[in-house]
Parts: sequence; C-alpha cells; structure tokens
Amino acid sequence: MVKRMFSKVFGTRFQREMKRTRPLVEAIHAHEARLKDLGDAEIQAQTGRFRERIRERTGDLATEVERLRQAKHDCPEAEERARLSDQLGVAEQRYSKALQDALDEVLPEAYATVREACRRLVGTKLMVTGHELTWDMVPYDVQLIGGIVLHQGKIAEMATGEGKTLVATLPLYLNALAGKGAHLVTVNNYLARRDSQWMGHLFTWLGLTVGCIDESQPSTPERKAGYLCDITYGTNNEFGFDYLRDNMKWRIEDQVQKVLNYAIVD
Repeated sequence: MVKRMFSKVFGTRFQREMKRTRPLVEAIHAHEARLKDLGDAEIQAQTGRFRERIRERTGDLATEVERLRQAKHDCPEAEERARLSDQLGVAEQRYSKALQDALDEVLPEAYATVREACRRLVGTKLMVTGHELTWDMVPYDVQLIGGIVLHQGKIAEMATGEGKTLVATLPLYLNALAGKGAHLVTVNNYLARRDSQWMGHLFTWLGLTVGCIDESQPSTPERKAGYLCDITYGTNNEFGFDYLRDNMKWRIEDQVQKVLNYAIVD
C-alpha cells in the first residue's frame, strides 16, 4: 500500500531514472543539430578533440600519479614506501575523480558524434565473420539512455533484439577516449569476434583501434596487441585467465594486459 502511494507521488524507479537522463538526451540532440553540418573529416576529428580536452583536465594529475608510482617502485626503504603508497592512493583518487568529471562533461557531444557517425555509415558494406553485411543502425533515444546508464556504472536490462551490441558502443567510445582502454566482455568466442568486426566498423571510422582476444591465440604477440587497442572484445574466460597468467609473470613487460580501466559485461 505504502509502496503504491510512493510510486504515485514520486513515480517508479524507472520513471525517475528516465527523468534524470532526459536532460542529457536533449543535450545530445542539441549537439547533433550542429554536427549534421560538418563534413566527414570534421566528424572523425572529434575523437582527437575530445582526447585533448580530457588531457587538459587530467594531464597534471596523471603525471603526478606516474611520478609517485615510479618513486614507490624505486624506493628501497619500507617506511618511505609506505608513505609514498599513501600519497599515491590520494593522487589516484584525485585523478579518477577528475577523469570522471571530464568524461561526464564530454558525454553529450561524444554520444552525438557516435550517433552521427552511425547515420553516415548507413548503407556501407563490411565483412563480419566472413559474411558481407550492410550497416543499417542508428541509436534510438532509448538506446542513448541505455548508454548513459552503462557509463554511470549501472545495469541496463534489455531484451534480445533491442540493440545491446549497439548501445555498448556509446560508453565504450566515451571511456576509450581516456587512452586507458575499454573492454567488452561477452560469453563466447564467436560473439567476441563478430562484435569486434561489426562494431569495429564504427570505431575505426571514428579513429579508434579495436582488438579481439581470440581463444585460439594464447600468449602471442597478437594477444598483447589486442589488449593495447583502444577497445578490446573478448570472453570472460580469456580475460580472467589472462589476468591470472599475468600475475604469475616474472617481468612486467611479459604481461599482456594493461591497466584495467573500464569494462561492460554483456
């Protein structure tokens, strides 16, 4: 009874979430109106502009984190290492907060850029797992909302056929702009290969690199190269076992994964 009364006054949780995201969707549309008048090269150049804006907001903090990390690594004294570790923790928190704020600021224009890129790719041909496909997808507003929710670290529940694969491109693109990588974790090797090729058509057009962690290529240079890409697709098994294998390596340069930054579990 109380729950029904609360819902009538304040709306359901879904309705409240929709109300919170509506201003962001409207901001995306506002940027889209401007982007429509730009040429393809100018749309593709947006990726570099976003990265520069993020570097301007976070560059000094990132440099300080790396300085403290190196100082801690080189320090032989336990007490000094403990002091540097505390300083590093504070610096990492500051950097993470600044990076999140920068990404949130860029989000409306970045999502508008992805949507405009999708629109311009309509009708183009691509090869996916040996079959020719025609790109025919442009995110709907409800998919923009799904992308906003995923960037915020929440769960987006969508039925089969509602476009989860396309929705994921929005937060993957945004978080890859930081230059620390973004992972898409799926359930089998075929889906990882398919989606890396399918959505890679969009990402490469926008100037990002895309990799796939193939289960048939363990401990190879190709696997390490896949992790060095801006966006990496793979399965939970491969990501998990690579993490374990990396923690048994004697040298950092022998590890295949880089810093774990952002992931979407599909």
